[in-house]
Amino acid sequence: MFVFYWIVGVLFGAVLLAALARRIGAPYPALLALGGAGLAFLPGVPNLSLDPELALALFLAPVLMDAGYDISLRDMARNWRPIAGLAIGAVLATTAAVAAVAIWLVPDMPLSAAIVLGAIVAPPDAVAALTVLAHVPLPHRLATILRGESLLNDAASLLIYRLGVAAAVTGHFSPLEVAPAFLFGVVGALIAGPLAAFVYLRVLRRFTDVSIAIVLQFVVTFGLWIAAEAVELSGVLTVVSFAITVARYAPGQTAPRQRVISNAVWETVIFVLNVLAFVLIGNQIGPILARLTAAQELSYAFVAGAIVATVIAVRIAWVLPASGLRRMRFGERGESGPRADLGLGAGFAVSWAGMRGLVTVAAALALPEGGPGGGGFPYRDLIVLTAFCVVIGTLVIQGLSLRPLLARLGLEDADPVGREVGRARAEAYGAAMETLKGDTSEAADALRREFHAVLAEAEAHEEGLAPEGLPTDEPRRRAVRAARDRILALRRTGRIGDDAFFVLEEELDWAELNATPRAEA
Repeated sequence: MFVFYWIVGVLFGAVLLAALARRIGAPYPALLALGGAGLAFLPGVPNLSLDPELALALFLAPVLMDAGYDISLRDMARNWRPIAGLAIGAVLATTAAVAAVAIWLVPDMPLSAAIVLGAIVAPPDAVAALTVLAHVPLPHRLATILRGESLLNDAASLLIYRLGVAAAVTGHFSPLEVAPAFLFGVVGALIAGPLAAFVYLRVLRRFTDVSIAIVLQFVVTFGLWIAAEAVELSGVLTVVSFAITVARYAPGQTAPRQRVISNAVWETVIFVLNVLAFVLIGNQIGPILARLTAAQELSYAFVAGAIVATVIAVRIAWVLPASGLRRMRFGERGESGPRADLGLGAGFAVSWAGMRGLVTVAAALALPEGGPGGGGFPYRDLIVLTAFCVVIGTLVIQGLSLRPLLARLGLEDADPVGREVGRARAEAYGAAMETLKGDTSEAADALRREFHAVLAEAEAHEEGLAPEGLPTDEPRRRAVRAARDRILALRRTGRIGDDAFFVLEEELDWAELNATPRAEA
């Protein structure tokens, strides 16, 4: 029963930390990491453990599914060079640099273990970066690059991680033996993901109940990862390619109610997974520190500090020269015409948006336990402790300073997404008008007048952008508020029961959402 009380308390503390992070404009994973570190020093903390084989599936599959669903395939294709440079080049450079520093500081560490450490700390975290970017005006192309990088770098780092773990455990590694399996894992995943997506979309049509459909989403997410790993495909690439494919075709067959509720559920799950990950790794730090002597603590702290500095320095060294010398272009040819290099300021923003988070934590937790020497995996304690220090260091140093840095740089663009939305809204309302032709009812006439007013404003706009809402949105919101007050009064006086109230409340909720721009929703 104590464990249950403790979990409830941890979740409540996480809610408070997330609220504080939102108030100060910091990424909530930064405060969760500090909270997880604090748990390592609290007395009486229950000893929770997680099967290492479960860690990657539990933490990464939902995060990658969520991120893959939201990414713009078109924008990624337009910015593939900088995304590939960061997702592959920067990961390889960071892995190599961290491995070199680790072997220099710990000469007895096997090369395979040093490479695993490098792969663990190499990929920046999508959640941490996007939490900051959501509150700061940022050029769309720059945000696309960071999103694309955080989505694809997991695949590169985890492929290196898998090879390194296998080499460390077996004591044998041959590139010629690994190459076919590596190729099969990558290519097979890129084929299996979309094929599974089309099967899933056919099955999804049969489930109209919202709760069942959302449970099915999670079953498919975890099942796809497990199946991919079972046949030695890349779980990351399988899930990501599946999510991107579903995102292209699912909107046309998903009910609005299901979509709204599903988005809320997934956002909550990602938050809870972040909380759980930082709690679990914080729970491991305490026993690790208890096993160390004073001299070992000092040595481990020095190694961890050096790795934190290496991770930050390598990213800056990778991005800034390429940005300043125009070898790495932040953007490709788009609708606006010429190629665009966002310059040194954007390069510095990208180089500083390298916070580590959930992926690093999950990979550290997934290292094999037990075995000879009390570690199972060579220098597991050092690797886990260093990985956690990298997460805390980057989240605190970079995460807490990224927002003021971006505000000072003043990076802006011409809001290409806003322009696309405005033009598409005008075309959508025009198509809606077409369906009303021949309908002489009063309701159709009222709706026709609304659309006509919006289209007239779009025609008068120099770029043909339609306004955000319909002319009746504000009156509708006032009317809904008045209707809501009335049904509340009816329930208070007993003229209607709770069952009737909840039906009416849901109707009014949807009416109000229908009249509320996204920024206010």
